[in-house]
Amino acid sequence: MTFDEFGFAPALMEGIAAMGYEIPTPVQEQAIPAILGGRDVIASAQTGTGKTAAFLLPVLHRMLTEPHVAGNIHCLIIVPTRELAQQIDQHMDALSYFTHLSSIAVYGGTAGAAFGREMESLTRGTDVVICTPGRMIAHLMMDYVKAGNLRYLILDEADRMLDMGFYGDIMKIISYLPEDRQTMMFSATMPREIRDLADKILKNPVEVSIAIAKAAERVLQIAYVVYERQKIPLLVHLLGEQKGKSILAFCSTKEKAKNLTRELKRLGLQAGEIHSDLDQQEREKVLLAFKNRALKVLVATNVLSRGIDIEDIDMVVNMDVPHEGEDYIHRIGRTARAQSEGVAMTLIGEQEQQYFAKIEKLLGKAVYKAALPLRFGEAPAWEPFKKHGGQHFRKPRR
Repeated sequence: MTFDEFGFAPALMEGIAAMGYEIPTPVQEQAIPAILGGRDVIASAQTGTGKTAAFLLPVLHRMLTEPHVAGNIHCLIIVPTRELAQQIDQHMDALSYFTHLSSIAVYGGTAGAAFGREMESLTRGTDVVICTPGRMIAHLMMDYVKAGNLRYLILDEADRMLDMGFYGDIMKIISYLPEDRQTMMFSATMPREIRDLADKILKNPVEVSIAIAKAAERVLQIAYVVYERQKIPLLVHLLGEQKGKSILAFCSTKEKAKNLTRELKRLGLQAGEIHSDLDQQEREKVLLAFKNRALKVLVATNVLSRGIDIEDIDMVVNMDVPHEGEDYIHRIGRTARAQSEGVAMTLIGEQEQQYFAKIEKLLGKAVYKAALPLRFGEAPAWEPFKKHGGQHFRKPRR
């Protein structure tokens, strides 16, 4: 199947060609016809599967080919983070470049002038608004948002939004919107909470499910079983073997991210950090430096594990084992993007073995455990079901 077969408007096809899209991904192949047909959709699709184009393309086509009320917001896309809002807005700009359609990203953490620009766009109406929940509520409560004729509502990374406590905010935003609309939900996972939300806001939805909790096949996964004190020296060793490569290192807390970045800089390495203590301008500056390869190593917390589109990351290193398998999938999915190959290294501390065993169960296979180089000394044995002090965990059933 090719994109020509969807029958998109010619101006939209120009944007598709300019983006280099040729063959739809599985989520696009399943979701686009349903959205073009006016159906509500609930889709399970991870970052990197092409889900942004899966909802943007059919909505843009309908806005180009069907009557819509002028001077109104036609489509609202709600996302959990400002970074994802910016990313989707960039996709929107590229795909709609040869059309008359307009968009704006609305998110917090910006100067007062940005709020004024958002207010102006929301007052006069713009075709597509991509927003974070808190900022959108701030505008809606001031009663100037032109959403009375809104046709399309999209929730992206819905599971992440619920994890971040946005359920109430989402329902509040929806209370301002027309009931006669088309609603689409995209989520990497489908816990009970997502199903409950879908039951409340979707009408007879088409279900699309694309490889939930499956790691990208082009990612080479390797793990080292280590003591905590061995983690940073081992990372430095790995960086030495990957000279000229782009490395993204994940830490479980911002304190660990700060400490690791300080140590890498002390050793003369080009490293930067990104976490919730940085304001938006600082984050964007660090991300730009990393994208331009002015920084070889980016140390991050889970703020970067989802929804950030950075191409050409050669290696992802998990300095700590995520406690949730889906977080592991999202982290290692930062590499091997755009048909490239990548490497994901995980440093498993002595007290983290049980968590990695659960991840392996989710993956349906064991991850190769590489031998620690001799110069780092003895490493712990791989005993994931043994507690410190001799007590054992019950081995999960397969």
